[in-house]
Amino acid sequence: MKSKRVLIAAALALLALSWCFADWYVALPADAVATYVGRDRCVACHQQEAQLFEGSHHDRAMELPTDESVLGDFDDATFERLGVVSKFFRKGKDFYVNTEGPDGENHDYKIAYTFGYTPLQQYMVEMEGGRVQVLRVSWDTEQKKWFEVPPPDAVELKLDPHDPLHWTGLAQNWNTMCAECHSTDLKKNFDLKANTYHTTYNEIDVSCEACHGPGSMHVELAEANSLFWDRRHGYGLAKLKQESNTAQIAACAPCHSRRGVLAGGFDAGDDYFDHYDLALLEPGLYHADGQIEDEVYVYGSFLQSRMYHENVKCSDCHDPHSLKLKYEGNALCAQCHQKYDNKAHHFHSDPQGSLCVNCHMPQRHYMVNDGRRDHSFRIPRPDLSVELGTPNACNDCHTKDGEDAAWAAEAIKKWYGPKRPNDPHYARALDAAWKGRPDAVGKISDLLAYEAPLPGRRTPDIVRATALRALANFQTPQSDDLCREALDHPSPLVRAAAVGSLSSEAVASHADDIGDMLSDETRLVRNAAVDALAIRAPNTLRKPQQIKKLKELIDEYDEDTTVLFDRAGPNLRLAELARSQGDVRKSIASLRDAIRMEPYLSGPRSEVARLLEQSGQADKQEIRELREEEVELLERDSELLPESGRPHYQRGMLLYLLGRNADAVGALEEATRLEPQSFEYLTALALLYEQAGKKAEAIETLRKMNALRPNDPVVGNLLRRVQAMRDTE
Repeated sequence: MKSKRVLIAAALALLALSWCFADWYVALPADAVATYVGRDRCVACHQQEAQLFEGSHHDRAMELPTDESVLGDFDDATFERLGVVSKFFRKGKDFYVNTEGPDGENHDYKIAYTFGYTPLQQYMVEMEGGRVQVLRVSWDTEQKKWFEVPPPDAVELKLDPHDPLHWTGLAQNWNTMCAECHSTDLKKNFDLKANTYHTTYNEIDVSCEACHGPGSMHVELAEANSLFWDRRHGYGLAKLKQESNTAQIAACAPCHSRRGVLAGGFDAGDDYFDHYDLALLEPGLYHADGQIEDEVYVYGSFLQSRMYHENVKCSDCHDPHSLKLKYEGNALCAQCHQKYDNKAHHFHSDPQGSLCVNCHMPQRHYMVNDGRRDHSFRIPRPDLSVELGTPNACNDCHTKDGEDAAWAAEAIKKWYGPKRPNDPHYARALDAAWKGRPDAVGKISDLLAYEAPLPGRRTPDIVRATALRALANFQTPQSDDLCREALDHPSPLVRAAAVGSLSSEAVASHADDIGDMLSDETRLVRNAAVDALAIRAPNTLRKPQQIKKLKELIDEYDEDTTVLFDRAGPNLRLAELARSQGDVRKSIASLRDAIRMEPYLSGPRSEVARLLEQSGQADKQEIRELREEEVELLERDSELLPESGRPHYQRGMLLYLLGRNADAVGALEEATRLEPQSFEYLTALALLYEQAGKKAEAIETLRKMNALRPNDPVVGNLLRRVQAMRDTE
């Protein structure tokens, strides 16, 4: 009897085990795709997270205008700046603004949405073609007053209504500039032919699925009568809780980074570099030492930090649902750095001076009143301020007479000794590269070869990529060697920068290796390889499989990225790709689309004129008109960029093509004055001097060229021609 009971028990146990195994084994298909279901499906099981989320910056990223959501004064309030008067008022339950429109006249506009929450709130208006525009006049939620958010480079300039920086222009267009990061499951739905938007979203704000990914699969699994989650898909959401910090950070990065878009359709859990092209440490965005200058939204800074390389996650400091800091003051940093929270380390007695963030996360203000802290967590380097002119945290507070960068550098040396733990610093190499100095390539070589004694001190990948990108301005055998050595680097950011900076000659001579990169796992790298092989060195591939792959990628860009064509840049790239394939008609059409999208942009018109002239598809009058328009745009650019020689150089070359040689010489003289190290500018000026018979000026220009590139054959040939001619003056 006992043995019978044992057998029955064993059979039942086996049956239970078999059922459990079957329950575990049954899974959703490997290719199952989740869809968005909305916040309401999440709240039932995640009430605590929902309560934390309610009222957060993500929750209030964008809202319909109501008495609760609108924080600004719409009780017949007025605001005037630079002669433009804006009046804010109500009609029943609706909110309105009377302000300058695209025709220069004031009109009443109904507020369609609120945008943001604190320290400022902006307001949006629906316009023709599905466009939604963000007003520049905004509400200061702390000082309770209206103020204007001007463009950073035109603070005191009254914007023309046709200017793209005007609130009705492209720079303030929600559909392309803002929408993706303020709503969930956004679809831009841009129609290139009609130049209209039909933008939609699943939820108006930054909701659960914006960070966790589409939730239908998770809901289905949670509601199933199963003991297990899915053996293939886990919880059915983006796998953010991993040992490595990269998955979580990549979920935050799309909206917390300065970047271009490679392809739409990003969901949490996707590879960032399959969808976005991260802005590197470029002049105007960052200082040479990597400190923030323009608004770059954290990710590029954090990638530089030792914190990132020590596996710190966003959620280690920020509650992911309320977005609040986990602790106030130094207690936040003391989670890991308690031993440094004392006067022996910071040497300050006052509360502000002893705050970790004021030394290691200096704050800059954007949009007038929005303070953003630098997330590179850097050691203050006033010595670099003395050497390179970069800012430093010490002199953010110490501004009295005598308390300059040199004074701060001496204080640091006195406290911590003469050696800095983050030397050799990459700032010196980037500064040399940005200034075009002859020693820049050597400094970058040293930077790339440097091996840190500690893993957390290694040169960040974003710095390596920046250094490689800078080599594109040199195009020497040494710079090509440095780029080729980085083509198989583990970081897609580095690989893309390396292939993007190779000279055309290097691409052609190593086409097989670069052809292999067309099958790289990351779209960012594939795109860089396409540009190298199709645009800079076309027809250099020999392997049929690589040639086929290149054509597939070009076709993919044409077909799958139409959503991006509301900006000039993607249309310009399509034009280059079409030209590389010998399709001049399509290239011209894409260039015209670029002009249609951003008519104020310099560059496309001169290229259309060149292609038309080359193909004989237009009369001389159209070509001349295009070039005259381009000259006017470049004259504007030279005023907007007073320290850059490029607009003057480009204008000079166009003036030469228009037969206005005297004006062309003047423009090129200004270009070489502003950038005396440019061999390209000096060569063009020397040729024009030769043509004009200005022997003395030509010889002097050639002398400068020879100083930059001794024994260069271009200089020698020109010098012989000039010396043989008669001086006509």
